[in-house]
Amino acid sequence: MTLPDGSKNLAFLQIYQWSTRPANFLNSNKRFGDIFTANFPGNTINVFISSPEALEKIFSAPPGTFYSSENYEILKPLVGQKSSMLLDGKTHQRRRKLLMPPFHGDRIQVYGKFISEETKRVMQNIKIGKDFNITQCIKEITLEVILQIVFGLNEGKNLNQARKKLQGMLDFIFSPFFPLHLLVPSLQKDLGSWSTWGRFLRIRSELDQILYAEIERRRQSSPQLERTDILSLLMAAHDEEGNLLSQQELRDEMMTLFVAGQHTVEVATLWALYWIHTTPRVLKQLQKEFIGIDDLTDTSAISQLSYLNATCQETLRFYPAITTAAARIVKTPFKMMGYEFPVGTFLYPSIYSAHHRAEVYPEPEEFRPERFLERQFSPYEYLPFGGGNRRCIGYAFAEYQIKLILATIISKYQLQLSDNRPIYPVRSGPGLGPSRDIWMTVITKSENWQRSLERM
Repeated sequence: MTLPDGSKNLAFLQIYQWSTRPANFLNSNKRFGDIFTANFPGNTINVFISSPEALEKIFSAPPGTFYSSENYEILKPLVGQKSSMLLDGKTHQRRRKLLMPPFHGDRIQVYGKFISEETKRVMQNIKIGKDFNITQCIKEITLEVILQIVFGLNEGKNLNQARKKLQGMLDFIFSPFFPLHLLVPSLQKDLGSWSTWGRFLRIRSELDQILYAEIERRRQSSPQLERTDILSLLMAAHDEEGNLLSQQELRDEMMTLFVAGQHTVEVATLWALYWIHTTPRVLKQLQKEFIGIDDLTDTSAISQLSYLNATCQETLRFYPAITTAAARIVKTPFKMMGYEFPVGTFLYPSIYSAHHRAEVYPEPEEFRPERFLERQFSPYEYLPFGGGNRRCIGYAFAEYQIKLILATIISKYQLQLSDNRPIYPVRSGPGLGPSRDIWMTVITKSENWQRSLERM
């Protein structure tokens, strides 16, 4: 059996680099071209692919070609065993159909006003000329979206408890080194609250108590005014046979949305703010586009802001929401790119590498939103949320949040970076986050810079 070439470094060193600095791992393997084999601990064959033609073949393969859910087994401690991530085949399709409505169409606009107002609330106390931590601001905004729009917690003791526990979970699981505990099962030992895994288990247990109590409270409560939060919508959703989601299924889908959604929006928004404010022409073009826009929460108005859309697309090209799509595990021998992969091979669609192909994106290390105004890329060239039937179900909602938060901040404040130390990408959940917090300074507020732009 002939496999693609790859690094000869020790397996532990490769998995360590992949777990902590995935961009470095993928960049260091560029010399092998569009396909390479990684040497990870264990007996599995791990192959990374980045050519659009190969990605199309993987994502459009007939049913029964691959397993996908087995790749998510490592996430079971986070999302639970009933999560849609861990389903395959028709069961997975039915669950996705059930989950889809709250994240698409007119439903999204219902959430726009809250996102905009929450962004204004967090930013309103920031003083002109004083440095502030924009990372903490964005973290607070996105967490409140999860609490109120997704979980439907908007008052009382449960809200405060959930806020504290969710933030603790975020800080913990999205640290650069936590993925090692998921990838190396031998590290998953409860040695008490002082140990990494022990602390994680205790935070998870406390959060579960809050979620299960909230689900039960709503099921036992008398009918009330229609709620629009995602948890309530999922509690009311039923399949073709009239079956509702169980308590565990609801809990696991809530944790899936939390793990996959909140952090994605937070990280992408931070990268966007960083790139916008290191590229003056981009900032100026965005500011011009926002002049005269009265209602930024209108989805149709947002969608017509072509440069804002292009800026978000370029941000997600540079550092996509996930560095690789979920591995496709070969179920029957699979031929591709001159190789025949045996049953059990893990095929990783490398999104980061696909987004940095110079033949598709000239000067790929330059932040240039204009490339998305000049041409339209195929779903196998640009796929920041994955592809095929495993693409992130909440991608439209995530993109809307990113655009709305950016538009609200940039239309109200003239900002500049206040810390010029280098920032590089590190592992942060499934994607790449900034290596440190980002600090900014408010130069002036909207009325002043808008008048100056109008005179130009």
